[in-house]
Amino acid sequence: MNTEPNAAVRGGIDPGAMVLGVLFVTMWSSAFTTARIIVLEVAPLTALMVRFAISGVLCVGIARLIGQSLDLSRRQWLACIVFGVCQNAIYLGANFISMQWIEASLAAIIASTMPFQVAVLNLLFFGVRLNPVGIGGLLVGFLGVLIIVTGRISMGLELLGVVLCLVASIGFCLATLAVRQATSGGNLMMIVGIQLLVGCAVLVPLALVFETAQMPDVSFRLVAAFSYQTLVPGIVATWLWFYLINRIGPTRASSFHFLNPFLGVVVAAAVLGEPVGFADFVGVAIITAGILAVQMAKETQHERTLSSRQT
Repeated sequence: MNTEPNAAVRGGIDPGAMVLGVLFVTMWSSAFTTARIIVLEVAPLTALMVRFAISGVLCVGIARLIGQSLDLSRRQWLACIVFGVCQNAIYLGANFISMQWIEASLAAIIASTMPFQVAVLNLLFFGVRLNPVGIGGLLVGFLGVLIIVTGRISMGLELLGVVLCLVASIGFCLATLAVRQATSGGNLMMIVGIQLLVGCAVLVPLALVFETAQMPDVSFRLVAAFSYQTLVPGIVATWLWFYLINRIGPTRASSFHFLNPFLGVVVAAAVLGEPVGFADFVGVAIITAGILAVQMAKETQHERTLSSRQT
């Protein structure tokens, strides 16, 4: 196993990772808007179940075409199951259900608190901590989120929707910490496909029990939203997320989620007509500074220590 310190341990900005991180979070933020379109027409768990099935089969097919196999280690299979359950069934399932009652922009804002949760869990489970620059970056990023939140959240929110979004973010944190173990042996596209199929398998009985299947009013808007969800967030963004965590570590990769409020609001405004205010632009400037600080931060644990814990 590689014993060289990765970028997260060495510290310093990785320009390639910065570009990929912004690209990833742009795709991820847009998923909230397309999810909102879908759940207003289709039962949320049923929609996700079908999306996971299509995305998973496509990923496995692509993986086979490029020479990847199902010959995964026991640790990789376990991580695929954990990730499939936590990200796909819990995170996306809870988010899709919540957006029956709350705006896409608010769901994106709540999701942006994930970097703090990942940093805390990374410390508790793996003993990995950021230096003061990184901690300061997390706090600055959260300040930017708060500025955006004060301009977005109004009275009369549906409490259940907010609670579901919080549960979703915790599930995503647990999934994020499982990614590095899943990708440590290669076969990245195959792993992406397997964890999508795991999510589908978990949602099948839930959808059958709690939802009533009925034919939606098929429109171009719905088909476009579902196709986008399946191909962009479902395959491309998920692959990028796995790659980023493996390249720069979960805490630094998750810092890009601080951009979720701004990008989520912008996409929702463009597609759904939700408003954008001056506070959104101030907040994103502060968030960007926080992300840069986290990317420059140095983690105090060597990759060798992580490897010894994983074996």
